[in-house]
Amino acid sequence: MNFKILREFPPSDLENEWRDYLTCLECPSHYDAPEFFLEPLWEGRQPFAILALDQGKVAGVLTGLHFGKHVMSGLPSRPQISVNPAKDTKATLEILSQGLLAEASSAHLISVYTWNSLELAPFEARRFRRKQLAGNVVLDLTLGPDMLFKQFTKDRRRNIRFAEKNGVEVSEAVTTQDIVDAYAVYSTWRQKRGKEAHGRTLPFERYERTMNLKANRRLFLARVSGQVVATNVFRYFPGGWFESSANASLEEFIHLKPNDLLQWKGIEWACSHGLRRHSLGGSHQFLMRFGGTVVPIVRYRLDCTWLRRNDLQDAVRGVGRRIILKLPSSVEAGIRKLAGKEKLPRN
Repeated sequence: MNFKILREFPPSDLENEWRDYLTCLECPSHYDAPEFFLEPLWEGRQPFAILALDQGKVAGVLTGLHFGKHVMSGLPSRPQISVNPAKDTKATLEILSQGLLAEASSAHLISVYTWNSLELAPFEARRFRRKQLAGNVVLDLTLGPDMLFKQFTKDRRRNIRFAEKNGVEVSEAVTTQDIVDAYAVYSTWRQKRGKEAHGRTLPFERYERTMNLKANRRLFLARVSGQVVATNVFRYFPGGWFESSANASLEEFIHLKPNDLLQWKGIEWACSHGLRRHSLGGSHQFLMRFGGTVVPIVRYRLDCTWLRRNDLQDAVRGVGRRIILKLPSSVEAGIRKLAGKEKLPRN
């Protein structure tokens, strides 16, 4: 085996090999595919893909971005690595690790996220530190919408019916005006989250280009009396993963439960289009009420700084978290308020 590093959309022969590889995966993801390079969101982030090649055939893929001196493959809510299960997994991962280290040769920090079903032992052997994260709620879409709806909690089913009864209507964005209306909700939502979030708001031109990538993305709008009050973006790959990507809503309409209905309509759409798994992008209480299973995500991280400063900072934060959780709830709340942080969950 050997690896090939791509930094732009591949030529046609390699694109075909890459697409053949995707047919070997039980559940391919959009970020495993050549379309990764078409994302307007990556501007300035130096997107790359590492292909593990076995006699010219793609055996594994890892995609990622450069955030300054931090090279990342995936996020805590989204792995971007896969291997052909019919190939030698260990050998494939070894080649992918070599390719990543070559791409990230000047990085101070390298992070790779994976589902817990694909452990990255060759990365760990290269001094990447393993940390299991909470992961995502995942639904088995092959069960069909009726069975999935029955698995929702009672309050989730009630909220969906409440939204429909109170005039919330959900549809796909199909016109430029739909995207304009969705952007108004998105920008308002970002602004109300604070200066830092608002500073990262996409300009309309990039937002529009992103939402027009219909081959791997769908934008759903919730309306009340014709006004768009909430939006949800879903990524997908045909026959594979359906992923909840981004939600935005107007606070004054939250009581009508538009976000519950948006997620449900997305699930119905995914089932009707033959998608296999739905990752809701997290595991907090709102998402867990949709049923399914919480599937852990694992982070493998290599700290290349002197004295491993990032690992040291993580260790200090971990100690602080454990101390806070041992304090009375009222004391913890005061400390968190002073620090401007949310209260920590207690198991």
